[in-house]
Amino acid sequence: MYRLKTLALSFAILGALHAPVHAQRTTPDAAPEIATGYNAKAGKSSQKFMVAAANPLATQAGYQMLKQGGAAIDAAIAMQMVLTLVEPQSSGIGGGSFLLYADGQRVQSYDGRETAPAAADEHLFQDQNGKPVSRAEGIVGGRSTGAPGVLRMLELAHKQHGKLPWKTLFQPAIQLAEGGFAVSPRLNALISYDKYLMRDPTARAYFYDADGKPRPVGYLLKNPELGRTLREIADGGADAFYQGHIARDIAAKVASHPTNPGELTAADIAGYRAKERDPVCSDYKQWTVCGAPPPSSGGIAIAQMLGILEVKDISPYKPQLNGGQLSADGIHLFSEAGRLAYADRDRYVADTDFVPLPGKGIGAMLDKGYLKQRAALIGERSMGRAKYGTPDTMQVAWGTDNAIQKPSTSHLVAVDQFGGGLSMTTSVEDAFGARQMVDGFMLNNQLTDFSFASQDADGPIANRVQPGKRPRSAMSPTLVFDKGTHKLVLATGSPGGSAIINYVAKVLVGTLDWGLDVQQAISLPNMGSRNGPTELEAGRVSRAVVEQLKARGHQIVEYEQNSGLQGIQRRTVNGREEWFGGADPRREGIVLGD
Repeated sequence: MYRLKTLALSFAILGALHAPVHAQRTTPDAAPEIATGYNAKAGKSSQKFMVAAANPLATQAGYQMLKQGGAAIDAAIAMQMVLTLVEPQSSGIGGGSFLLYADGQRVQSYDGRETAPAAADEHLFQDQNGKPVSRAEGIVGGRSTGAPGVLRMLELAHKQHGKLPWKTLFQPAIQLAEGGFAVSPRLNALISYDKYLMRDPTARAYFYDADGKPRPVGYLLKNPELGRTLREIADGGADAFYQGHIARDIAAKVASHPTNPGELTAADIAGYRAKERDPVCSDYKQWTVCGAPPPSSGGIAIAQMLGILEVKDISPYKPQLNGGQLSADGIHLFSEAGRLAYADRDRYVADTDFVPLPGKGIGAMLDKGYLKQRAALIGERSMGRAKYGTPDTMQVAWGTDNAIQKPSTSHLVAVDQFGGGLSMTTSVEDAFGARQMVDGFMLNNQLTDFSFASQDADGPIANRVQPGKRPRSAMSPTLVFDKGTHKLVLATGSPGGSAIINYVAKVLVGTLDWGLDVQQAISLPNMGSRNGPTELEAGRVSRAVVEQLKARGHQIVEYEQNSGLQGIQRRTVNGREEWFGGADPRREGIVLGD
C-alpha cells in the first residue's frame, strides 16, 4: 500500500516541480549544485507535528513516521534514507551530518562528520613539491573520501530518542528504491551538468542510458542495489554498514580508482564513532540560539554575527514585504557582521579534538565584550576585508585556511507530538561527492573541506589534514528557544557550502529581528559577505540599493545563490499555538504536518 502511494506521489509532484531549469553558475565561487529556478511557496500550518525536507518524497516519508506515532528522530532517519535515493547529489549514507536535537528537557548536538584515514597526513592534497593540487584533482576519485558518519550518528540519536523500530524507518526508501521513483527536474539538471559523474562506470550505468544521455525528467529510476544495502542496515543496524562487506566495498572502490586512489580502509570505517558534543548556545535578545560546535564552524560564526548585530541593532531595517526588498542599511550591517565572523572562522575554527580554540575556547569567541569590540569596527563604509580578532587577548600562530568548502548538502527539520524537535544538515560535499558509486549510494569527498595547504608564514593551519581528524564544516543546524519559557520556537538550517552561515543568519534576523514568518524570511533575497565581496542574489536586490552599497565602498557580486533553507517555527494565532513551516523556493522541498 505504501509503495503505491509513494509511486503515485513521485509522479504527481513532477507537475509542481517542472519549472524552468537553469543549468548555470554565474560566479567562480558559486555552490557546486547549479541553480534550478525560483518558485514562490506558501508556508504551512499544523497543530501536532511537522516535517520539511529538500525533496517531497523525503518529506512524505518523515510525515508517515510521525503519523505512525514516531519521534522527530524517526522522521529524520526515514527522510535521510529517501534523500540518499532521490537526492544523491546532496547527501546520503556515504556522507556525514550534524544534528541538533531538543526533547523538551535538554539540547543535544550530534557530530556525524567524516574522519580522515589513519594513513592520511597534511600532504594529502599536495603534489610532490608540496604545492596544493587543483580542485578537480582533489575531489574526483578516492583520495577525497573520509569514513562516512551519518548512519552511526543517526543510530546514536535513535537509541536515545526513537519511538519506532529502526527497521520500520527504512521501509519508505527501500520500497522507492526497488519500485522506482520519478526523476525530478533538479536531479535531471544536475546529471546533465556534471562532467565527472559519467567517468565512474557504476554511476554511468545508473544515471545515464546506453548512449550516455541523462535519465529524463519523469523516468522511473530504480536502484535495487541501494534497496539491498538498506535492507541489510535495517536488519543489522549500523554495524551492517561499518563492519561487513559494505565497508570493504567502499574501501575497495576508494583504493582502486585508476587515477586518484585514496587511503581509506575498511578498518578506518569500522573504527568510526559518532560523537555527542555540547551545542553552541548563546542568548540573543529574548531568545537562546543553539548551533553545532566544532568541527562545524556554523554555531560559532552565527552566534558571533548575532552578537555583533545586537550591538549595532539591525532590527530597524525591516525589508519591504512586497518583493522582500532589502535596504542598503540592512545589507550593510549584515555583510559587515559576516566579514568579522568569517575572519575569525577562517583563522581559528577546526576540529577541537586536535586544535584548541583561542583562550577559553567557545566562551572567549562569544564573549559579549569581545563582540562589542568587533562591532565597533563597523562604520558607515564597508571595511572591505576584516582582520581576525584576538579573543581573550590571546594571539595564536595559525596560518590562513584555503579549503575548497563548496559542499553540496541538504537540510531537514522535524517537530513531533511529544515535544521533540530537530534540525539536521547532511552532506556528501561536492555535487555527487567524489563521483564514486558503490552498493547503490555515492561516496563523499569531505576531505577536501580540509585546507589543501598545511602551513604558511604565520604557522600551521588549524584545519590541515591529520589522521582521524574531522574537516571543518559550515553546516549550521540551528534551534531557537524562548529565553523565558525555554520552549522551542524555531528550527532551521540550509545547504550551500560556506555561504550556509549567511543563509541561516538571514532567517534568524528575518524572524527574530524583523518579525517575519519563517517562509517570508526564507524567501528573502540572499545576501552577505564571506570576508570578501558583498554577495547578493541575482535579480533580487534593486539597482538603487546596489548603487547605495557601492557608494559605501562595497564590492558587489551578484549571482544565483542556491540555498535550500527549511524552517519550522512556533507561533500563536488567535490565542492558540501552532507550528508554521517554510521551504526554500530555490529548491524542491515541501512542508507537511497535522
